[in-house]
Amino acid sequence: MTTPDGQPHANGDVQATEESLLHLDAGDIHVCQDGPRDAPALLLLHGSAASARSWAAMVPLLTPSHRVIRIDLPGHGLSSEPAGGDYETSAQGRAVGTALDRLGVEDAVVVGHSSGGYAATALAEQRPGLVTALALINTGPGLDAFLSPAPSGSVDPSQWPPTDAQIRGLASTGFREGYEVPQDLVDEVRGMTYHAFTTSMRASLAYLNRQALPGRLAALGKPLQVIFGDQDRRWRPSSAADYRAVPGAQVEWLPGAGHTPILEDPPRTAALLLAFTATHTAGVRKAT
Repeated sequence: MTTPDGQPHANGDVQATEESLLHLDAGDIHVCQDGPRDAPALLLLHGSAASARSWAAMVPLLTPSHRVIRIDLPGHGLSSEPAGGDYETSAQGRAVGTALDRLGVEDAVVVGHSSGGYAATALAEQRPGLVTALALINTGPGLDAFLSPAPSGSVDPSQWPPTDAQIRGLASTGFREGYEVPQDLVDEVRGMTYHAFTTSMRASLAYLNRQALPGRLAALGKPLQVIFGDQDRRWRPSSAADYRAVPGAQVEWLPGAGHTPILEDPPRTAALLLAFTATHTAGVRKAT
């Protein structure tokens, strides 16, 4: 189905986003698609306590050259909580892979913001033939780079859902100093269950605790781009250099951006991402 919440094209027209709800054994997964269906697939995975909507400002910058696919991870946005409450990162990767199969996607460049980068990496570990390349945006490489305490640890379940002010306090370090937390994000958090909010965050940290990302990615051998806002207040910005342990990794800092450059500075973030994807999707066009 389509919705009026579309994205503006360069000519001023608005193309409706195609939305669908995929009924998987592990739970329903909400998907948004934009751009030409015969263009190279670009999968965007959001971070904890967010949804596909967090990429909205990026979409019109990416659709001229890509079929842009956004997925609400289990328990986020309009996706249901996973069957059995399994928020393990490996389970998220499997759910994403199954969703792409349902959409007929045979290969994609996969982009993850923040903890979405862990789901992206898990997908590549499980389905290496499906993932052409990986781009990670402000995804912490290891627990030693963590700056701020996990927001889930400061939430009282008896006070769920939190007030707007409480949510903005929890989310403040997710942006550069002085950036106003968007109301959309506040609404996304309030729409989650306490279990989804806390368990998904703990699962991300557990995934890192088992093995840091540079080691996982080096073993995969996939082309890698890392983009990091140099004003990140969740993860030590200099830790982006840890990804240089991955052969051929492109590591780039965004001056003045915090933890969420996809909202804070979409044009510069998209420009870096497009330069990377152009290298790994050149000449690719699908038959319709």
